[in-house]
Amino acid sequence: MVRMLVVETLEEQGYRTFEAEDVPSALMVLNSSQPINLLVTDVTLPGQNGRQLADAAKQIRPGLKVLFMTGYAHNIEVGNGSAMAEGMEIITKPFSLDGLAKKIQSMMAD
Repeated sequence: MVRMLVVETLEEQGYRTFEAEDVPSALMVLNSSQPINLLVTDVTLPGQNGRQLADAAKQIRPGLKVLFMTGYAHNIEVGNGSAMAEGMEIITKPFSLDGLAKKIQSMMAD
């Protein structure tokens, strides 16, 4: 449900999106030749956490920006206990779709 709303919001803002239902699918997309500038992921994922996905994604695409969604308190440490790396930000749930759009616009402008 959240993924569908995020995709819809991004597409309404004019962004091209790729969806992945799990970490292996996300890594397949990230390994493709498609231009990808931002990864939006939940912190809690089945099998791995969002930080593990983000770290793998940044190995594939070093300049990739990452937006973590979490229902837990805003915390500088995400998933594996490491501090947030450059280009990584958090938005806490529940968030408004307008707030999400503004956060992404801000990240993409940097």
